[in-house]
Amino acid sequence: MLSVHPWRLAPDGLATRRQLRAMGLRPGGQDVAAELQRPRRRRGPLVAYLYRVDLAKPVRPMTPARWGALACANRARRVCPTCRRDAGYVIPPSLGACVPCADSN
Repeated sequence: MLSVHPWRLAPDGLATRRQLRAMGLRPGGQDVAAELQRPRRRRGPLVAYLYRVDLAKPVRPMTPARWGALACANRARRVCPTCRRDAGYVIPPSLGACVPCADSN
């Protein structure tokens, strides 16, 4: 059973994934150590999982192949599926096409 802590009252030595990333770390395969819960009125509590900082591993460095794959993925998000042109911005999924093509439909 995980220990549950109120929101913003995490014990020292534990951090969320985002906090680990800001420190240049990653969970590195370790299990969740605890969780934070923030109550909400109409839904279940908002949950954040905590990991031990002392067991975290450094973030793997980006290799040239990873940079290339990331560039290709970002380029694909800018190409309009309708007119096949680079829009110069990431096409919103709500539109599904660049603004001129979405306006013409």
